Amino acid sequence: MKAFIEALDLTQITLFCQDWGSLIGLRVAAENERRFARIAVGNGALPTGDQEMPRAFLIWRAFALYSPWFPIGKIIQKGTITELGEDVVAAYDAPFPSSSYKAGARAFPKLVPTRPDDPASDANRAAWKVFAQWQKPFLTTFSNRDPITRGGEAPWQEIVPGAQAREHVKIRNAGHFLQEDRGPELAEALIDFAQTT
Repeated sequence: MKAFIEALDLTQITLFCQDWGSLIGLRVAAENERRFARIAVGNGALPTGDQEMPRAFLIWRAFALYSPWFPIGKIIQKGTITELGEDVVAAYDAPFPSSSYKAGARAFPKLVPTRPDDPASDANRAAWKVFAQWQKPFLTTFSNRDPITRGGEAPWQEIVPGAQAREHVKIRNAGHFLQEDRGPELAEALIDFAQTT
């Protein structure tokens, strides 16, 4: 990702990240701070393994690792409040025609730092040090019905200077995949954030 940003010489980047995109995007932003103008994070985190993980995440991780049944589209449906259409569920399933294509999706939860000595913990701690000094605009757009990240906006709002004294967005009646549940509302909040900062 860093090579991609550098090759295109991108600057004034507005980052919106959610779910796994937060673990990747927030680290990239912290490690390339001068290239980013603002950040919005929704239902995402940057764990170091120093904090207790939500029980819902630990259950999800065990399921991803050990369940013989791993239907991607239905998993996305379980992470939303909105009933997705059959065509939408099928679209999520399409890139995974057999179990051999699902190895990456199954491995992702195990890559989230859950112990202080996790291989990614030090890099994530270094990123948090950058965010503790981050003066640029920082917005949280968390939903109210995600059992994994509910309340996860608090550290960002408390620690990041650019997030303090800002009116943050709470997406109501949305689950983990808030872009599926409340896409237009989320897009409106992000557009407003970009235009006013």
